[in-house]
Amino acid sequence: MVRKRAAAGLAQAWIEPRGEDAEAVSALAVARAHLAAGRVLASLRRLRVFELSGPLPARGELEALLHRSIQFYNPQKERCVVRLAPAEIAPVATTEHAVLVYDRDQERRPAAERWWRHETGTAIEVREGVAWMLGWAQEARDPIGLTEELAVLRDRRHGLLCNPHAQEHRIAGATIPLPWMADVGETR
Repeated sequence: MVRKRAAAGLAQAWIEPRGEDAEAVSALAVARAHLAAGRVLASLRRLRVFELSGPLPARGELEALLHRSIQFYNPQKERCVVRLAPAEIAPVATTEHAVLVYDRDQERRPAAERWWRHETGTAIEVREGVAWMLGWAQEARDPIGLTEELAVLRDRRHGLLCNPHAQEHRIAGATIPLPWMADVGETR
């Protein structure tokens, strides 16, 4: 039997809490109470995103490997959606705008890479970031501008999701790119 490999050896694993996410609830409350752009923010979700690149197995085996390791997520508390091609839809509602935030020069996950090499015998790169999904109220006039306004912390009244002194961010357009962060280390 021939195994089908993931497209171009690249996959995204989207990890979302099964229950209420206290960090997202708190960030939404702060945005609504203290930031002008936050007053028309209808919803805010937080997902962890892993990008795996290298020789990857077919979807079923990839999902099983992710499910087996706490390096990626806890299946008792979180759910995982795997995306293997740009045509596959990311777990983002059509009304949401996505902001990826990752620690500058710290997005690689060496422990997850070691675990993968131990389990499969192959070396891959694993990168992790946090994707914030911002849902705007219908009266929001410029959702893209508002997303940019909340993305980067500038002072007490502007920004929320990314500390520009230690983190980087990327804002996705209508679709989430695949890869979204694979070239992070190369752009510095």
